[in-house]
Amino acid sequence: MEFQVVLQNGIVSITIAKPGGYILGISYNGIDNVLEARNDKDDRGYVDFVSNEPGKSGAEPKIEMTDFKVISEDQNMAEVSFTRTWSSSGRGVPFNIDIRYILRRGDSGFYPYIIVERLDGFPAVEIDQIRIVFKLATHGFHYMAITNTRQRLMPSMRDRESGQTLDYPEAVRLTRPLEREFDGEVDDKYQYSIENEDNKVNGWISPDSAPRVGFWVLTPSNEFRNCGPLKQDLTSHTGPFALSMFVSNHYAGKEVNMKFEKGELYKKVFGPVFIYLNSGSTNQQLWSDAVQKQSNEAKSWPYNFPRSINFIQANKRGTVSGRLQVQDRFIKEQGPQNANNAYVGLALPGDPGSWQKESKGYQFWTRTDKNGNFVINNIVPGNYNLYAWVPGFIGDYKYNNTITITPGGSMNLKTIVYNPPRNGPTLWEIGIPDRLAAEFFVPDASPKFTNNLYRNDKANKFRQYGLWERYAELHPNNDLVFTVGANDYSKDWYFAHVTRKTGMKRYVPTTWQIVFELPNVISGRMYTLQVALASSTEADLQVWFNDPKNADPPHFATGQIGDDNAIARHGIHGLYSLLSISVSGKRLVKGNNTIYLKQSKATTPFEGFMYDYIRLEAPPLLSPSFDH
Repeated sequence: MEFQVVLQNGIVSITIAKPGGYILGISYNGIDNVLEARNDKDDRGYVDFVSNEPGKSGAEPKIEMTDFKVISEDQNMAEVSFTRTWSSSGRGVPFNIDIRYILRRGDSGFYPYIIVERLDGFPAVEIDQIRIVFKLATHGFHYMAITNTRQRLMPSMRDRESGQTLDYPEAVRLTRPLEREFDGEVDDKYQYSIENEDNKVNGWISPDSAPRVGFWVLTPSNEFRNCGPLKQDLTSHTGPFALSMFVSNHYAGKEVNMKFEKGELYKKVFGPVFIYLNSGSTNQQLWSDAVQKQSNEAKSWPYNFPRSINFIQANKRGTVSGRLQVQDRFIKEQGPQNANNAYVGLALPGDPGSWQKESKGYQFWTRTDKNGNFVINNIVPGNYNLYAWVPGFIGDYKYNNTITITPGGSMNLKTIVYNPPRNGPTLWEIGIPDRLAAEFFVPDASPKFTNNLYRNDKANKFRQYGLWERYAELHPNNDLVFTVGANDYSKDWYFAHVTRKTGMKRYVPTTWQIVFELPNVISGRMYTLQVALASSTEADLQVWFNDPKNADPPHFATGQIGDDNAIARHGIHGLYSLLSISVSGKRLVKGNNTIYLKQSKATTPFEGFMYDYIRLEAPPLLSPSFDH
């Protein structure tokens, strides 16, 4: 016999399987269940983990709890707990798991959160993904919204099932949709991904009900998500599904998986997030209300009502402040300059830039003001490194000393200075050092593979399907040649260095050329080619200087690097990396020079790079009179 727990406050009612912990139904505004009641009972609202033994492929079980407990219940709030204690004789991910639900008086929604713990003796494991999934009623929710501009009526799962699967299962061309407006469109959940820093509100609206009803996932803080503010992840997508993503390797690869050794101790709280329901007469009214509600939730963070001792209240958290400046001796301005709008954050100790691959700990980030000042509030006690990166400059900053946050403590670092990588004055540069490839040429989608949401959206046109094949269509005979001083990188530099398709599932490497003129050369000195990569996927960058035959071995090669898959998943960046390539002046000549950049891996259409920024630096002894 199945038992149920019902939480209700006169506005919403949440029915939860006891002791399984999955959500059976959510009632609101006269709707008996906003979830898809025709789904299996454990396939409506649930927590899942993708886990595997180290080196093996992952499994994706829905997590089912075994015990139930009322944590708190009074006239203002109820908090309930569904737990599962791992046993060596059992199966499943080796964590003790506690799923909590909070319903407060007067709230039009509820708060789920998850506490995970590992104890001595637990086996080794890798975690690819932790998330909460909501599968909404298919007959009601058709309008999806994830940002002010990324909103639309969506196709149905039936439309996907009757469509044409493209280069991978997630991408489907709709060939027989129920609504003609979707005919010929591409639907792919990765077209609706977003960076953590902007993933605040995502959800659905029932546009045909009176009044209309909205279902929203509101995230008040990013501290519990993996890999920092630039990490991209899924939001809502055709189903209708709404997701709260805590951990994933999307747009990063398996190197960001949570890897635990046998017996490694661990504890972390994911959430709470707020599941918000609202009603109104227009889609815009519901969206604007959800955005305002999220802003209010963020101002209330950290919440003061969760009853778990593992959720750290505001008075037990710490603060770090300071001022960040940048010192680049080859910029005309003398002395350090203030780091305007820079990213500054705390993450577990590691190397510079390691935060973008860090998934186990909490992360706390902010942006500097125009004077370089920053304040990071509400930091969970522990040991951290302070990291930063500054738009307009390459590389990553790391503060030398470990930052130890104590309960209620406050630390002022005063002025800290970042010295970005630089060996000499700039001779020429391509792009903008901002960790994106957005400034480069992004083509229009093929008319056969268009998502109409992005048809007239220049800022998001990179999210269209199939742009990897457009390169060969635009360069049918020869690869890209870019002449410094003559070409415009916004028009002439393709946003992704991809393979070339030559036949059915046949691909060849591509070699790009940078042509430039040097008025003179110091043959006995070393020049530096700075190559900042915004993304890399199973690619090998080989570089030659003035060697049109591309002799073996190349003058520089990365070997195979990267697994972020941003090209296939319609990203404009993945994981950032920086290559500083030394070249002897003996390889350069007075007059015209050519650098050859070859992406040598070519077994799929998705292998390749996105460049962030490329700069050639003269030897350091030249007068520092060039602009950055």
